[in-house]
Amino acid sequence: MNMIQNSLTAAAAAVALSLPMAGAAFADTTPALDKANTVMLAANDTMEEAGDATSDTWITTKVKSSLLVEGATPGMDIEVETKDGVVSLSGTVATEAEREMAISKAKGIKGVREVSADGLKSVD
Repeated sequence: MNMIQNSLTAAAAAVALSLPMAGAAFADTTPALDKANTVMLAANDTMEEAGDATSDTWITTKVKSSLLVEGATPGMDIEVETKDGVVSLSGTVATEAEREMAISKAKGIKGVREVSADGLKSVD
């Protein structure tokens, strides 16, 4: 039994060690590998774009939550959109202090590169 186990272990090790060499042997002669590399690069780009979208969604959610949590800003009256880490605030608030507080809260969220509050107006 022990001899069979040792033989299986040796065979598994030999296969594992030969795999990198097999890839190198076929790299120059197999056009399918070039296509696979192209597909992998495209997949990486897509995943990166998806990560960016997720980050923007996460930032928007965090900013909106931050505006809703405290009474210092009327979170329900402020629209939040994020594109490439740039947060855009729009809507109407009662005072300039509320506007400045909303901008400050948005800037404090991790991942926010810039805050555009041109669309956020105060009544006073």
